Amino acid sequence: MTARIAVLGAGSIGAYLGGSLCAAGGDVVLIGRRSMRERIATHGLRLSDLAGRHIELAPERINYAEDPAALGSADLILVTVKSRDTAEAATLIARHAPATVLVVSMQNGVSNADILREGLPGYGVLPGVVPFNVLQMPDGRLHRGTEGELLVESSTRLQPWLGLFQRAHLPLQQEPDFAAVQWGKLLMNLNNPVNALSGLPLRQQLAQAAYRKSLALLIAEALAVLKKAGIRPARLGRIPPAALPWLLRVPDAVFTRLAATMLRIDPEARSSMWEDLVAGRPTEVDEINGAVVRLAASVGAAAPCNKRMVGLIQDLSPGKLPNISGAALYQALRNVR
Repeated sequence: MTARIAVLGAGSIGAYLGGSLCAAGGDVVLIGRRSMRERIATHGLRLSDLAGRHIELAPERINYAEDPAALGSADLILVTVKSRDTAEAATLIARHAPATVLVVSMQNGVSNADILREGLPGYGVLPGVVPFNVLQMPDGRLHRGTEGELLVESSTRLQPWLGLFQRAHLPLQQEPDFAAVQWGKLLMNLNNPVNALSGLPLRQQLAQAAYRKSLALLIAEALAVLKKAGIRPARLGRIPPAALPWLLRVPDAVFTRLAATMLRIDPEARSSMWEDLVAGRPTEVDEINGAVVRLAASVGAAAPCNKRMVGLIQDLSPGKLPNISGAALYQALRNVR
């Protein structure tokens, strides 16, 4: 019998991962909401990335289910739900999937695998990281707009799946110290709310010094908290974490030259938090900036800039896009120090 992969939470990231694996020959079932099922029924599953790859899967190629009972046939489950839904995901897996299944959290934040483990005693659960973003385009395409490879905690249980992920252009990079990886990814994710509030594509936002200086405040504060907590974040890209605030504060012309050699960002790329705001959905700001605030409190420190960012996002009316200028955002964050 062919091993089956279930993707629980087939939004932008989940459908992109599942579609790529399906195109590479995997037996995949996507489990998600009706809106994505209807999108796939209309457009099929069309995937693209910043390397120029294009995949088109006809609707009949996609096994899509709204009923979580589809988890029952899975040998590997990729959890791609939003962090606020992780506990519910664990409940669904425990109800429908056998304890022999391998569960991999491919979510933002640093605590989702722990939540899954708590809700799934006896199951194999691994933390993972998706370092790139995926945006739903108006033509029905799911577009991967930034670089990076999937990371997952090292485990011999991954061996049967490595070839399929490689063929799908989603090679699994295994890491033994995964807490460091998660915090390294979270540092990068601190730009998600900055991008969402700017209303701009990532490349345009990062081209403006005031937005970069706002992000530098958030990252520098997080680095100080991590140092006090004894956590050394992993380097996930070409830039060491400690160098990020310096790089973000250089003049525009210098940043443009440096970023051209260190960062690959598609002109279409935006943060998933911007997409959540557009759709009027709750964001993951509490799992990103809020995680810094909670870690700070646990070591007797404070994180006022990240706390302020949580408030700026949470105070927005549903569906409202503020398009805050870089200067206004920088002042809002700087004035809390």
